[in-house]
Parts: sequence; C-alpha cells; structure tokens
Amino acid sequence: MKIFLLIFIVVNLYADIKQNMFNLYQNKKYEEVCQIGFDNFKQNKRDEEFVSLYAFACLNSDYIDRLAVPTAVLKFSREARANSAYFSVILMQKKLLYHALVDNYDLSEFRFPTTDYVLSKVFDLYSKLNTHEPRAFYLFEDPNDSKLTYKLYLSRDYKLNKIVIEEFYDTITIKRHVYW
Repeated sequence: MKIFLLIFIVVNLYADIKQNMFNLYQNKKYEEVCQIGFDNFKQNKRDEEFVSLYAFACLNSDYIDRLAVPTAVLKFSREARANSAYFSVILMQKKLLYHALVDNYDLSEFRFPTTDYVLSKVFDLYSKLNTHEPRAFYLFEDPNDSKLTYKLYLSRDYKLNKIVIEEFYDTITIKRHVYW
C-alpha cells in the first residue's frame, strides 16, 4: 500500500511541475520555466513535451547554451526532431557569430539554414556582409520592417566577451539580448 501512495505522490508531483511550467510559459515567465526545467531535467528527459517546453523557455530567455542537451534528446517524434533541428540552427548561429565577431572569421561565403529568432535574423544580416574590417558595432535594418533595427556588438570583459543584440523599434529599445 505504501508503494502505491509513493507512486501516486510522485506522479502528481511530476504533473504539477509540468503544468506549472506550462502556466508560467503562457504568462511569459520564460526564465522561471527555464530554471524549473533545468532543475528537473534529469528525471524528465524522456518526456519530449517537457524537454521542448524547457528548451523554448530557455530560448525565449536567451539561455541558448542550455539548448545543447535538449537538442540531443529530442529525437523520438517528428515534432521533437523538428524542434531539435530548430534549436541546433540557433545554437550553431550563435557559435559562428561569436567566432566571427571575436576572431574576425568571415561568414560571407557560407549559406546556412535560418529561423525567425532574433539571433538568426542578425546572423543572416551579418553573414551577408562582405569581407570587412571589424567595427565597434553593426546596425542592421530588418528586411521586413524598416522601423525595426538591430544593433550588434561585443561587450568586452576581462574573462569572456559577450554578444549583445539590441532591438529597436524606431528609436525605442524593445529588448536587449546578451549571449556568451
């Protein structure tokens, strides 16, 4: 009897965590969902809905490096594989953009898949630049909305440089993304 009670408690606790994450996600509490997913990942890594929810929350809160593990485990359903491919593209773009900005690596001769995520948009715009001298910052106009612009630059630190993308609508800052 005690074993059934224990199983019942564990199942309800798991359901509560996933439901809580979903509710928080709907309320755009992405950073909180990402942290809960991170804290509970080990026991839920076979639940592709849980892993996808966790990964999308981390993406929306700019914790892109946390996409690496979900990308590896999302493989058993068509939707999971599509999510995995989507996350992989963004993670690759972040790594290549960082390499280009820090090491002056030329991306202009390559063609990569893309997404609708802000980093992907900036990556695409940056990779269309021909060989150029490094700049302190880059300004890009969104090809679909002339009022939307992106400012790309490196925030230099003695330990680790960070990619910064600032989104502007007209002259108003919408959001600041920081990636390392």
